[in-house]
Amino acid sequence: MGRGVRAVVIMIVVALLSGCASSEASRAPRPTATPTTTPTPVTAPSAPGATDDPVVALPPAFTSAISLITPELAARMEPSWRPGCPVPLEDLRYVTVTHRGFDGVDRQGELVVHADAAEAMVTVFGALFEAGYPVRSMRLVDDFGASDDESMAADNTSAFNCRAITGGTGWSEHAYGRAIDLNPVENPYVRGSSVAPTEGRAFADRPDSPGVIHDGDEVVRAFASVGWLWGGDWESPIDYQHFSTSGR
Repeated sequence: MGRGVRAVVIMIVVALLSGCASSEASRAPRPTATPTTTPTPVTAPSAPGATDDPVVALPPAFTSAISLITPELAARMEPSWRPGCPVPLEDLRYVTVTHRGFDGVDRQGELVVHADAAEAMVTVFGALFEAGYPVRSMRLVDDFGASDDESMAADNTSAFNCRAITGGTGWSEHAYGRAIDLNPVENPYVRGSSVAPTEGRAFADRPDSPGVIHDGDEVVRAFASVGWLWGGDWESPIDYQHFSTSGR
């Protein structure tokens, strides 16, 4: 074979080999790119109490307390108690109870009663509070100089007062701490045409008004539940404000 022919053959073989290589390369699988995934943000759960809870209105609460007569209270009670009274101070108790005012506002009232009447008063005024019965004022009669007339004129509910019965000389049940006068203006003491306090004249005919006590109502029932009797059942005088253990 001549040199020219050999050179041509070599060129043809090289060309064929190059074409095969290109074809194999085109058929080889190309690397696939790994997809990139963007992570979804995760929100942490809210902590308990992170938002304000709805405000829930609680029902009014009745509270009470019974305590001994302290030296400080004894000094305050000098107008209503003195040596010679039928009950010694150690047999009396200071009682505080929640009561509803005529204005709808709840207040803490105070009473002094005999030790054996203290729990009964808590029971009664708890029932009256639950019933929504209003009490104008509940302060010791000593705030009025132990004057029954001034306490009644102020429509003040009070219990212990070492005094004689109205119009008599014997000890009142109040002197034993076993009687209470409730809302005296709305529930006056009536003897014939005489009405005490005078501010209670408008209520002598027993209108259906707040604070007025009627036979068989929630007030009479509350006192009856602890064995206390109502002066509104008397024939003459009629003491609408008065409740006592003895009925006197």
